[in-house]
Amino acid sequence: MQEAIDFLSARNPVFLEIIDKYGLPPIPKRPQGFETLVLLILEQQVSIDSAKATFLKIKAYRACSPENMVELSDEEFRNLGVSRQKTKYIKILAEAVLSKELDIESLATKSAKEVREELIKLKGIGNWTIDIYLMFCLQEPDLIPLGDIAVVNTIKELLNIHDKKEMEIHAEQWSPYRSYATYLLWHYYLNKRNRKITY
Repeated sequence: MQEAIDFLSARNPVFLEIIDKYGLPPIPKRPQGFETLVLLILEQQVSIDSAKATFLKIKAYRACSPENMVELSDEEFRNLGVSRQKTKYIKILAEAVLSKELDIESLATKSAKEVREELIKLKGIGNWTIDIYLMFCLQEPDLIPLGDIAVVNTIKELLNIHDKKEMEIHAEQWSPYRSYATYLLWHYYLNKRNRKITY
């Protein structure tokens, strides 16, 4: 962590300013596996807090396993607060695991590129979901999720870059620690808005 922060601060003093103001960012960690992928599907385009509430409802109702998720009816999902679209995505994921089309455990042995190629095949799992899984579960050190609204808005605010392609090019100078740059950007975004979240 210290090595990453020294590197990033040398590239841009804005990272030091974030730490001076708000302290060190937490490094998000989540367990690998099916449950986390379900949670990430629920988190797409909604707040982490509301997704977590829905996820806990699912778990209280039935253990979050591929077998159970395939068996739940669309109506049961709807009663638990899951949209029709996300219900479909969760079922696609569960079926891929049950049919052995996806071996989640093997992802830990693969490169970030291979993990992306494997997960992107599943409808409902896009680059944002894959980025977060790689960063939170597989501890990938060098990713910047430009599908994340908080990251994009913070880059606009702090660096005055408004075009996504330009953001991507600019972030190349933060390699091989782009994930740590992301944690700092999130840290700034949340603290500035007095928001606390548990990853």
